[in-house]
Amino acid sequence: MTRRILQISGEERVKFLQGLVTNDVRNLAETQILYAALLTPQGKYLADFFLVERPEAIFLDVDATLADGLLQRLKMYKLRSKVEIVASEVRVSRGIGPAPEGALSDPRLPELGWRLYGDAQHSNNSDGDNSEWDALRVAHVVPQTAIELNSDTFILEAGFERLNGVDFRKGCYVGQEVTARMKHKTELKKGLVQVEIDGAAPVGSVINSDAGRPAGTLFTQANGRALAYLRFDRAREPMRAGEAKLTWRG
Repeated sequence: MTRRILQISGEERVKFLQGLVTNDVRNLAETQILYAALLTPQGKYLADFFLVERPEAIFLDVDATLADGLLQRLKMYKLRSKVEIVASEVRVSRGIGPAPEGALSDPRLPELGWRLYGDAQHSNNSDGDNSEWDALRVAHVVPQTAIELNSDTFILEAGFERLNGVDFRKGCYVGQEVTARMKHKTELKKGLVQVEIDGAAPVGSVINSDAGRPAGTLFTQANGRALAYLRFDRAREPMRAGEAKLTWRG
């Protein structure tokens, strides 16, 4: 896990973020941490992150590969808002099991453990074994930045509602109209799900039905299960990704 922290301060920091991101930033005063995303005006994914309440500032905890671009975009949106946005040297730790003092529960799912923000990595964090986290994500159908989440993603298809990453009562934000329409006026015809897998195939492999029709894309795999982005109407048939056999029981 390589994360970076952007620090957003200033008297209008809550108002500024409230008009941009998918979750209700006003809830930070109570929850201390939120999961959210920034979308394009067309409702597609740009970045996902955690927002963390701190005295006189909000930390934005984002994958390091997205940090510079997100910082630039937030500064573009700033205009005359009374906020300051800077990169921070604060470090992020995460772990499962008993949480150290000051840690916050992962707001997506209790099974994802805790997150801790400070000047150094916490000695008890179990971040080093990525396979353990991959297995956890597959078990609970949790997408990851730059793997299951990319510029073609619609967040409802990626499970953001189930992961507490979107609020449908907060009012306007960038991409809100498309997201609300998908929620209230359409039935999702594709999305991220867990499948059974016999064999293995590279992340990004095309999934085809036995009839040869494209059915989706294969992603993270662990313990005989995998995350896959599927077209539901074609996922009822036996499927393959390379030499691997896939079954969806949704």
